[in-house]
Amino acid sequence: MAALIRFLRQTSWAWPLLLSMGFTASVAAWMHASERHELEDERLTLIADALTLEARISDWLNAEQATVAQLARHLPERLDEPALLSQPQVAEGLRRMWVSVTVLDEATRVRVHVPQQIPQNEMPGRERSGVSLDEGGLSAHWSTQLPSGGRLVIRFAPTSLLRQTLPWWLAQKYDVRLVDAWGQRIAQAGDALAQPGSQSYRVSLDPAMRETWLELNTRARHVPWWRTLPAVLMAVFVLLSAVASAMLRRQMRRTRRAVEEARTEAAWRRAIEDSLTVGLRARDLQGRITHLNRAFCDLVGFSAEELMGRMPPMPYWPPDEMEDSLRRHQRNMAGGAPREGYEARWRHKDGRVLDVMIFEAPLVDGRGEQVGWMGSIVDIGARKQAEERERRQTETLAHQARLSMLGEVASALAHQLNQPLAAITGYNGGALRLLEQHPGQDPMVLQALRRLGEQANEAGRIVQRIRAFLTRRAPQPERCEVTELVIRVLRLLKRDLQGVRLDLQLAPELPPVQADVVLVEQVLINLVRNALDELRVHAAPQLRIAAALAGPRFVRLDVEDNGPGLGGRSIEQLCTPFHSTKRDGMGMGLTICRSIVEAHHGGMEAGESTLGGARISFTLPVHPEAGQRQDAEAGSAAQR
Repeated sequence: MAALIRFLRQTSWAWPLLLSMGFTASVAAWMHASERHELEDERLTLIADALTLEARISDWLNAEQATVAQLARHLPERLDEPALLSQPQVAEGLRRMWVSVTVLDEATRVRVHVPQQIPQNEMPGRERSGVSLDEGGLSAHWSTQLPSGGRLVIRFAPTSLLRQTLPWWLAQKYDVRLVDAWGQRIAQAGDALAQPGSQSYRVSLDPAMRETWLELNTRARHVPWWRTLPAVLMAVFVLLSAVASAMLRRQMRRTRRAVEEARTEAAWRRAIEDSLTVGLRARDLQGRITHLNRAFCDLVGFSAEELMGRMPPMPYWPPDEMEDSLRRHQRNMAGGAPREGYEARWRHKDGRVLDVMIFEAPLVDGRGEQVGWMGSIVDIGARKQAEERERRQTETLAHQARLSMLGEVASALAHQLNQPLAAITGYNGGALRLLEQHPGQDPMVLQALRRLGEQANEAGRIVQRIRAFLTRRAPQPERCEVTELVIRVLRLLKRDLQGVRLDLQLAPELPPVQADVVLVEQVLINLVRNALDELRVHAAPQLRIAAALAGPRFVRLDVEDNGPGLGGRSIEQLCTPFHSTKRDGMGMGLTICRSIVEAHHGGMEAGESTLGGARISFTLPVHPEAGQRQDAEAGSAAQR
């Protein structure tokens, strides 16, 4: 196969000659076929015109014979020249095409002859129509029997017959002749001789004129196609193609030598370029890519075939930075690229983002004219990643320092708040006992003091649990009913929930969970308060709290709202320390909540709510006893 391709390349100089010869042969075949079709069409037209003219002449002759027969029936017995000429048929016939009218007696002697006398030896004695020689040339006659005896002979000129019956358009196309059975010409309209190469056709005029034939010859001279001007032009074309092919072969040999030298030089240059780790890109003055090296293709992931000849926008430009990339391209084409280079963001074919440093320089040809721009591209992604990694490490250390400081502050606050809370509890208990011993106490005051004592105790428990959590003590899990936990949280936030449409979707017969009640309450309270903060400006605020099983080992709680949503932020971004969307927020609420949930071996996630706003969910493990009971029920159901 390779040898065949090489042979075709070496003999490519002969292709124009072969193609021209093939084209000439096809044109010659077409001309020959066209000539045959034209002759066939001309032949068919000639036959049709001959038959049409024959029918016209036969109709004319039949009508004349009928006139002769009518004249014979009405001729009087005593007849002389004036009486014969007085007959309307005779006068009309002599004026039309008759040469003479002769009446013969039974002995074939001439009785009457108009307009001239003809010798007795020239009068035919046959009973049928025929042709005889007259002083003006050949003529034809009709002979019919008279009722009183004798015969009526009418002589007419065939030439006049042709003039009477031949249409003008047939006279322009054909030479028309009347000939006898021996080919002797009786009458003719047109040239005396037929043109060489013309076609002819004969048709018999029997019985109107026996032994007489109508012959049509075409006037158009037929020249064979190989003797026409197109054939000469085709021969000249083939000759010129042969000369051009010889010159092309000579030029191809010179070009082949030059190409081999250029390929050797290009191979050396390509080897040098491919050995570089810097991407090279050449563009013309319009920005079209004209040259690339392998390092550039490896950098962007596109092959040279995919990029060569491309005009902006380039496929390695990021879609979200298309305008900036196009603006930089226009600046570079105008010669405004910085000499020290500039940074840019590109996109690899697989979708990952690249950070590159680009250096542009004018590309000058051998005549000293600028033909484009040459760019050197260096991948600085590793350097950028190192810088980003160093920056993140610095931020992480700063966050850890702030978290440690926050833990110490929270621990100190919890320690300092224990004594005031204990005092509040003691004073509240003493006041409550004094009012109970005093007669006539107010029930509302007693109820308020009891609630105050409950809240103080609850605050003390919260402070103790948060202090224990911040000092890295393990939570104190216990059996907890999810429904009671949700109802208790809603009772604490009853005032905040005024004006909000609350939708509770708590699955029936939820198993109890293993959790630290105080810490989980704080998680749920924080999530509900965050949702309420987002619903402050909403015209129809709506909140949904749902609880359901998430597999056999976990219970899932969802807090959803119809607020503005998360704006595309993930749970990792929301739980970043000191990251807050509120003006007065510290950015630690969700971080602490996620730490509490993960300390319970659960998980936390965020997404879009079906209400149109945000959804934040967390899971808690099912109490071990309830989990074993569910496993047993599932096993018995499988056995059944």
